[in-house]
Amino acid sequence: MVGRSASPREDPARWHPFGSGRREGAGVRGIPTGLRDLGYVEGRNIILEFRLARGNLSLGPQLAAELAALPVDVIVAGGFLDATVVAASGRIPILFPSMMNPVERGFASSLARPGGNITGFTLMHTELNAKRLELLRAAFPHITAVAALVNPSAPGHKLAFEQTEIAAQSLGLGSVGRAEAESAGALRELRPAAFSGASAVVVVTDGVFYSDRRDVVALVNATRLPAIYPEREYADDGGLMSYGASVPDNFRRAADYVDRILKGANPADLPIQEPVKFDFVVNLKTAKALGLTIPPSILARADEVIE
Repeated sequence: MVGRSASPREDPARWHPFGSGRREGAGVRGIPTGLRDLGYVEGRNIILEFRLARGNLSLGPQLAAELAALPVDVIVAGGFLDATVVAASGRIPILFPSMMNPVERGFASSLARPGGNITGFTLMHTELNAKRLELLRAAFPHITAVAALVNPSAPGHKLAFEQTEIAAQSLGLGSVGRAEAESAGALRELRPAAFSGASAVVVVTDGVFYSDRRDVVALVNATRLPAIYPEREYADDGGLMSYGASVPDNFRRAADYVDRILKGANPADLPIQEPVKFDFVVNLKTAKALGLTIPPSILARADEVIE
């Protein structure tokens, strides 16, 4: 997609989102919905094309290059973004609806003025790791040791894990164990024994995990341990508890940036925005299936309880 007028015409603006997820519709659908609210009509003043990597992050550069070969106005990197994707996209404006630490990762000079051709929205995941562990401990005061499911190749995983360890130590839980998976295949090869020695599980945010969250939930539930996840979609798919920024809300808000870029705004001047909506979800059906009791005080704090 490029900066073009939103008025109906024979040469519609093009929006080309791509992402990593197999089941990321809850997020991606938010932008077309937001664009319709802004007066865009598909096929008349905008064209929407999708490319999905189906959980294979190595396809990112190929998909970006494929989109860059089209008359592209904006590329929306829905599930992942790295230097190779940026290089393959050339100077086409890139909008990310969900990213961890864009400044630390070198995609922006600052949140206020990102510079370059990239802007978007952050999910603040690393800052929320301590909060997740606090909620988990409040719900299950008996836990004494935590294991984290992490993708060791994911950008930002070290910081996320370090913050989880700091939070664990402050709660008197000691060091945090690790179960690792770098791909969908590695994830499916993990067994509950990978969490041995832990009395609770924290899932660290990751695009591969989000794409294959049903596999993640099935694995963690098989341990029969209390667990908390980084996005509400995990709880929707059977995870016990989740706390984090709303991915669908970020995508809906991103529609405004698509509109502004199409109308000529420079991504370098569009501030990277932090999330405004956070969800704490408890799946009571899963708690009952696992034989776990959620205290009424925790249920009262939840934004939603799935029964």
